Amino acid sequence: MRKQTITFDSPLDALVAVAKRLSLYEVEAGMDSADFFARYARGESGDDARSVEWANDYRHFLALHDYLEERLHEAA
Repeated sequence: MRKQTITFDSPLDALVAVAKRLSLYEVEAGMDSADFFARYARGESGDDARSVEWANDYRHFLALHDYLEERLHEAA
């Protein structure tokens, strides 16, 4: 698999892009990302490339969400 780097203008743009990818995984698998990630963390899902990408995208989503939430609390 070829590694790809995508640059976004803002963390919010990155969050939206990751959320869209998560939505595609969720529709395909018929489960939400939080449920998938809980199963993945317990070792109950595969370690195929798709699962690893989904888990990494979900981690990235959580990190971006936390970062933006912190910025909002600082601005308030």
